[in-house]
Amino acid sequence: MAIVEVTVVPLGTEDASLSKYVAGCQQVLVEEEGIEYQLTPMGTIIEGDLDTIFAVVKKLHETPFDEGAVRVSTSIKIDDRRDKEASMDQKIDSVESKLEQG
Repeated sequence: MAIVEVTVVPLGTEDASLSKYVAGCQQVLVEEEGIEYQLTPMGTIIEGDLDTIFAVVKKLHETPFDEGAVRVSTSIKIDDRRDKEASMDQKIDSVESKLEQG
């Protein structure tokens, strides 16, 4: 299972506020099956099958265009571990357990 951080930035908008575009992208994620996601102040973390995530990222990239943006910059960071099962929660739990030990 892959974990992907995605940041979609609409450019060429009439307003400096981007929350309506973020809300549009989050709606795409709400409707998508087969993934888990977590909204953060600077992007979104998505967990699932890599092919599914790539398809979702394309939808996220297109969403601001559908809402009037004239340019969109999308960045993705992929963590694809194949030697053992990984998840967002597992990664956080691993760090927290080390903090408790130390």
